[in-house]
Amino acid sequence: MECSTQWGTVLAVRSGAGRQELEVRLGAATAKALNYPEMTGACQVGDRVLLNTTAVNLRLGTGGWHYVLAVEGRERSLSSRKGHIMKLRYTPLQGRVLAVEEPDSPYHEAVAQAEELAALPVAVGSLHSMLAPVAWLLARNCPRKRLVYLMSDGAALPLALSDTAAQLKEQGLIAATITFGHAFGGDWEAVNIYSALLAAKYAAQADLAVVLMGPGVVGTGTTWGTTAIEQGVFLNAVHHLGGFPVAIPRLSQGDGRDRHRGLSHHTLTVLRRVVRDPVFLPLPNCFRGFPRWEEQLQDLPHHIVWEETEEAFQELLRAEFPFFTMGRGLQEDPLFFHGVAAAALFLCRQLA
Repeated sequence: MECSTQWGTVLAVRSGAGRQELEVRLGAATAKALNYPEMTGACQVGDRVLLNTTAVNLRLGTGGWHYVLAVEGRERSLSSRKGHIMKLRYTPLQGRVLAVEEPDSPYHEAVAQAEELAALPVAVGSLHSMLAPVAWLLARNCPRKRLVYLMSDGAALPLALSDTAAQLKEQGLIAATITFGHAFGGDWEAVNIYSALLAAKYAAQADLAVVLMGPGVVGTGTTWGTTAIEQGVFLNAVHHLGGFPVAIPRLSQGDGRDRHRGLSHHTLTVLRRVVRDPVFLPLPNCFRGFPRWEEQLQDLPHHIVWEETEEAFQELLRAEFPFFTMGRGLQEDPLFFHGVAAAALFLCRQLA
């Protein structure tokens, strides 16, 4: 694995929730960089910083950001944290966290003794862009219910990268966050999807939960070479623990790639070849007017539930919140948001 690094000097700092956005001088040029203070310590103007420039050099979809690896002359801050569970294990950036299930956690006994989710509704999707519309619609249609967001390590590892999660938390649209696997930065840390689900129920006191990766997704244009496959693994885990599993469909009419039009091939692979037992698949009525919809749904061994989503979609249009997926907004890819709305409305009916 090749990594490109370069030293730069901090020219400006803007601090946000769990991260700093920097303007950095690199030789004669300037560039943007992200710093996570819990990993490297806080940056100040004039600091010399070592940057990982790999993604920008490769023109990957990172928003044009470099990432701070170290601040010259300053020790990393993670070593001062509590806990004995290492994330980013056996890398130079490994750090300790207090996992919700470990013996020093005040929730250790509750999570250790828990064996099942008691039919907790759990929605599982495949893109971070599903989080904002599902949380917004749940808050509007079933208020005063505690929604807990579980972030996997299928894409971005730091929760702090997500402006969406920070805004939803600030507005009270999600009650708590749990990061599991090598993802980090949630209100609770967990070792894997099973302990994260139990933590949602018995530590965070969730009325319902949503499991999604952070910003970004890994894909190769092949059937199996994508982190979106995790959706099936997580739906199986919900089944194993006695939860109420709901698959959020990835739909699109605006994606230029044929494999993602209608019901995405990722969702179909998950539902046909990964999920072991039937789950609930809410779909919007408007999908019935889309080409090939019957072919795509043929012989799916799951509980398909049709939802009328036009009113919910109009609510999203009126909302003062930025809803986007793959750079497309509500008007550019309405079918995507109708699909998320179907899942949100179905979940609300389970809580009635």
